[in-house]
Amino acid sequence: MKTALKSSQAKPFKGIKVSDLMVRCLEREGVRFIFGIPGEENLDLLESIRKSKTIRFILTRHEQAAGFMAATVGRLTGCAGVALATLGPGATNLVTAAAFAQLGGMPMLMITGQKPIKKSKQGHFQIVDVVVMMRPLTKYTKQIVVGDYAPFRVREAFRIAEEERPGAVHLELPEDVAAETSAVPVIEKSLSRRPIAEEKSIRAAVEMIEKAKRPLLLVGAASNRKRTSRMLRQFVDRYGIFFFDTQMGQGVIDSRHPYYLGNAALTEFDFVHCAIRRADLIINAGHDVIEKPPFLMEPTGQRVIHIDFTAAAVDPVYFPQCEVIGDIANSIWQIMQHLKKSKNWDFAYYKKIKGLLDEDIKSRSRDSRFPMIPQRLVADVRKAMPEDGIVALDNGIYKIWFARNYPVYEENTLLLDNALGTMGAGLPAAIAAKLVHPKREVLGVVGDGGFMMNSQELETAVRLKLNLVILILRDDAYGMIQWKQRGLGFPDFGLTFKNPDFIAYAQSYGAHGSKISKADDLIPRIRACQKKGGVHLIDVPMDYSENEKILNVDMKNRTCAL
Repeated sequence: MKTALKSSQAKPFKGIKVSDLMVRCLEREGVRFIFGIPGEENLDLLESIRKSKTIRFILTRHEQAAGFMAATVGRLTGCAGVALATLGPGATNLVTAAAFAQLGGMPMLMITGQKPIKKSKQGHFQIVDVVVMMRPLTKYTKQIVVGDYAPFRVREAFRIAEEERPGAVHLELPEDVAAETSAVPVIEKSLSRRPIAEEKSIRAAVEMIEKAKRPLLLVGAASNRKRTSRMLRQFVDRYGIFFFDTQMGQGVIDSRHPYYLGNAALTEFDFVHCAIRRADLIINAGHDVIEKPPFLMEPTGQRVIHIDFTAAAVDPVYFPQCEVIGDIANSIWQIMQHLKKSKNWDFAYYKKIKGLLDEDIKSRSRDSRFPMIPQRLVADVRKAMPEDGIVALDNGIYKIWFARNYPVYEENTLLLDNALGTMGAGLPAAIAAKLVHPKREVLGVVGDGGFMMNSQELETAVRLKLNLVILILRDDAYGMIQWKQRGLGFPDFGLTFKNPDFIAYAQSYGAHGSKISKADDLIPRIRACQKKGGVHLIDVPMDYSENEKILNVDMKNRTCAL
C-alpha cells in the first residue's frame, strides 16, 4: 500500500511528525477553526496547529463550550467544526456537546488526547475509555493506534460527519502516536454526489398530491442544512400550496411569504395546528422525529409524503405512506416536472388561519408592559436586526416565542436547538456565528439560567475582540420548568435563584454591561451597542406570567372552534 502511494507522488514524500500530518489533513478538509482546551497529551498537536497558516486555534474556558462552538460552525457551513480536548475530564466535558451535534444534525469532529498507549509510566491515572464512552453519542469513534493510519481516519471521520444525516464523530490521538513519524501523504477529499430519488416514488408522491384536497408543506431541519430554499420557494409559488416549518427549519422560505402559516412551536391549540389537523396530506420536506414532532400521525389521520436524504425512522407517531429518498431539492424539482395544479385543492381554510395568526402576532408585539413580555421582546429584536443578522438562542421558554413569532428571512439566521434542548449553548453559538460571519450582526439571546452555565466564555469573546451583543432575559428562575411545575398543580419549589449584578459581571471581563428600565429602551439600546462595537451584555427583566394563559387556556378557547 505504501509503495503505491509513493509511486503516485511526483517527489518522494519525506516523513513528518504525525501531529503535523494530522493538521495537514485538517487543512485539506477546509478547517478554519479549532476550539478547545489542550492538555499535556495534546502538546505535539497544539504545536502543529500553531504552525498552520490557515487554521486558527480558539482557546475556550470550558470544553463543553468548545464543542458547542464547533457544532455551530458545522451547522452554519456544512463542514465539520473541530473541538479539541485532552484525555479524562477534558474528554468527558465534551459529552453534552457531542449529543448536541449528534441530535441536531450538526457535523463536528472531536479530537481528544490520551496517554501513551505503547509504554506508559502513569498507570491508569486519568484513563477513561473515551472511544467506548463516545460510541452511543457519535456516528464514528476511533483511536489512532498507528501514525500511518492518521490520514485515513481523518478522511473517514469527515466523510461520515458531513454525509446525511450529519452528526458528531471522534478521534483519539495518543501522545506517543502524535510524536511518531509517518511518510503517508494526505488523502484527497473524494468527490461525492447526493443520491437521486427513484422515479417510481416521485410519481407516487405526485399522485398523492394531485388527489389531496388540502395538501400542506412542512419544511424541516434537513432542508435548512442543504440549501434547498430556491427549489422549495419555486414549488410554493408555482402551486400556491401553503407551508409551515419546524423550529430548526425556519428561514428556508422567507417567513414573510403570503403562504406561510407559521411555526409548529407552541401547543396543539395554536393556529398552525388547526391547519395541520385540517390537512389531508402533509408533504414533509426534511423533518425527522429527533426534532420535537410538529404533528402526531394517527392510523386514520392525514397521509404523509416523506421527502428526505434518508429513509423515515418509523415510530408510533410517524409512519409515512410514501417515501421519496434522495437530495431534497432534486426531489422537489422532479415532482414539479410531473405535478399539475388540481381542481381538488381548497386552501380557503388556510387563508383564514393565516389572517388570524398574523393579527395575533401583531397585537401582542405592541404590549408596553415592563418587565417585558416575550412577544414584545421578539418583535423588537426583529426590528433591531438586519435581514441577514443572526440570532443565537439558548434554551428556555423564550425560545418557543422566538420560534413562533420571529420572522426569519434567510436560512440559518435563527439558531436554536430543538433536538437535545440543552441549556448553556447560546453564548458559545453566538461566538461561533460571529467568527464564521464576522461582517454580519450577531445577537445572542440567553436566559439567566442558561447564561450562567457557560458565562465564562464572555472572556473568550472579549479576548477575540468580537463585536457581539448578548441579551440576558432575567426572571431569576428556571422559568420553563417553573411554568411546567405550575401547570401540573405543584407549588413553586426548587427552581428560583439569585443572580449576580450582570453589569458588574460583564465589566469584570472587559465587556460592556447595561440594563433596560422600560420596554421602549430595548431597540435603541441594541442599536447603540451594535454601533459602538465590542462585547455588550444587556440585562432585560422578563415577565413570563402569561405563559400558562397564552400557551394553554386562551389558545384552546380561541382556536378549538375554528
